[in-house]
Amino acid sequence: MSTTTVTEAQSELLKLTLAYDKEIHDEYKYSAYLPVYDEKTSFPPLQPFEFNDRGLVANKAKSNLLSTKENPDLKVSKLTPVIGTEIRGLQLSKLNDLQKDELALLIAERGVVVFRDQDFKDIGIEKQKEFGRYFGPLHIHPVGAHVKDHLELHNIYLGPDNEYRNRSKSNKLSTIGYHSDVSYERQPPGITILTLLSVPETGGDTAWASQTAAYARLSQPIKSLLESLRAEHSGFPQAEGAARDGKFVRREPVKTEHPIVRIHPATGQKALFVNPGFTKKIVGLRQEESDALLKLLFKHISLGQDFQVRVKWEEGTVALWDNRVTAHTAISDYNVHNPQEGVRHGFRITTLGDRPTGVGGLESRWE
Repeated sequence: MSTTTVTEAQSELLKLTLAYDKEIHDEYKYSAYLPVYDEKTSFPPLQPFEFNDRGLVANKAKSNLLSTKENPDLKVSKLTPVIGTEIRGLQLSKLNDLQKDELALLIAERGVVVFRDQDFKDIGIEKQKEFGRYFGPLHIHPVGAHVKDHLELHNIYLGPDNEYRNRSKSNKLSTIGYHSDVSYERQPPGITILTLLSVPETGGDTAWASQTAAYARLSQPIKSLLESLRAEHSGFPQAEGAARDGKFVRREPVKTEHPIVRIHPATGQKALFVNPGFTKKIVGLRQEESDALLKLLFKHISLGQDFQVRVKWEEGTVALWDNRVTAHTAISDYNVHNPQEGVRHGFRITTLGDRPTGVGGLESRWE
């Protein structure tokens, strides 16, 4: 079935375009979370705000979060030596503030933390947003599909009635596209929370790369060079592509120059802060120099399997990651036209973080 959109009549105050076929999902438990486009609501540019990283006040031993005395069913395991931790036997929806603070620090240290067997998708949208807000203001995606009446819930959907998320990759050999969520923002995202409501029986994994490990692997002369440089992150290609495809742009795009090496406020670790999705050029270098250096870094990030983790989604899985120290990619390797392979559907809650700061106090800048 080809991609279709169905327009639903609404009041003059709101115009919604459904990004799915209603008939296919008549009996779907999570139909209220299916993707729509609000084509009326627009937003002004994001304004600077004071950000307090919850990891800064966390108990570094994480004795509240990782206590088997309090949680005898708790099982914590590293997915790889350098990135990724999996937790079973602990419900995100039941965490207290001390545990959330320690979780923020754990995510910063491990890049991504995967919780299994969660009830998070069933606690309701308001509680889901409340959980996200604990870690920072919620970001509203400038062009993406969302959950009806809740623009803060960025929709993740790929099925036979909507293949838009894969259309841009249709002429490529691979669906892999490493990125850090909307890194072009003045204060880009800190923690992202991704919940899948429906998962394929196999396929549709997500992979993350550690930007701290990627930085650490570089030779000292290259590190020193990069620490003195900023790179331009641009939202213009994304907005222009969406407008070209007939999608509503609810916030005007921006360009921001971020330090190539940023320091995480809670851990003090240095991490690369470039990604193939949004980083367009290195400021102050000639075009050929910038292209060559970015090509090196993008290849390093994308091919560094010894500092990457690939996570298979299960029923009840929630993944939380820190965009300041990771890059990630969906792996769309299943056939959406084969009902036996299922549908991949979920929502992303993304929290805004600090203004990136690099070595020697090098800060992000913009016009």
